[in-house]
Amino acid sequence: MAVDFLGLEAFLSIAERGSFRKAAAHLNLSQTGLSHRIRKFEDALGTRLLARTTRQVTLTPAGLELAARARGPVEALITVLAELRAGASQGGQTVAIGCLPTIAVHHIPRLLVEFAGTHPGVTVKVFDNSASEIAERVARGEAEFGITIVSANRWDLDIVPLLTEVFVVACPAAHAFATRPHLSWADLEGHPLVRVAPHTGNRALLDEALGARRDAMDWRYEVQHLATAISMVEAGLALAVVPRLAVEAAGSAGVVAVALRDPGVLRRLGVVSRRGVPLSPAAEALLGLLRRRFKAQGTKMQKTA
Repeated sequence: MAVDFLGLEAFLSIAERGSFRKAAAHLNLSQTGLSHRIRKFEDALGTRLLARTTRQVTLTPAGLELAARARGPVEALITVLAELRAGASQGGQTVAIGCLPTIAVHHIPRLLVEFAGTHPGVTVKVFDNSASEIAERVARGEAEFGITIVSANRWDLDIVPLLTEVFVVACPAAHAFATRPHLSWADLEGHPLVRVAPHTGNRALLDEALGARRDAMDWRYEVQHLATAISMVEAGLALAVVPRLAVEAAGSAGVVAVALRDPGVLRRLGVVSRRGVPLSPAAEALLGLLRRRFKAQGTKMQKTA
């Protein structure tokens, strides 16, 4: 079925403004022209969307459903088209990527300084989201690629491993644990801990590694982001088991990362991209910088492990 975008635009304009007159003025149409568009659109759908009287316009049940479900996608499409038009008029280009918040804080700013030197006309959009959100944005084409936790393969995404990092115990610098070469989970029993919410990839890795043993831990606090957990550690409220990058991203002298054993926990980071869809040259260049940085990061981690 061909989509009547002009008819859909006319309908949404009326639904938003509640008036044929106001919608016609917004679209720079006559009210007769607008009425013609709506009749054609309704006839193609085979249902009435608007109930019009001499005094007001209301939405039918079908109209209410269409307005609720179509407004978001249409606004997103309008935004994309506006960005493309702006990029074409300015001779520029936009690259959108996804990455975990810890990477966005610690690595992306430095990378973009280097990238801007070689691609001064390119605008970069960064979605610093959770692992699942990154995968969805890449799958929908909102981001060309994403740096995220490697999990089960999706049929629509290619995943290339990038870096393996360990989870560590983040503790206050003045804590007795801060000078220990390593800690075990048994050492942490009885100490207040802060963890991230269940929907996050990091929480899933910890729960899987601990199994039933996680119920023996004193999970005193729960937060949505690793940065918040590190802040609570710095304040002396609790200890936290987090990826090493989270401690490095915080850059706080008041928080120390101590190696964790029995069991140790790893997370594997990788690059996700849409299967069969090549990256733009600018995205390829940015990804090349990321790979080189993470290769150096992996070497550094091996030396300090």
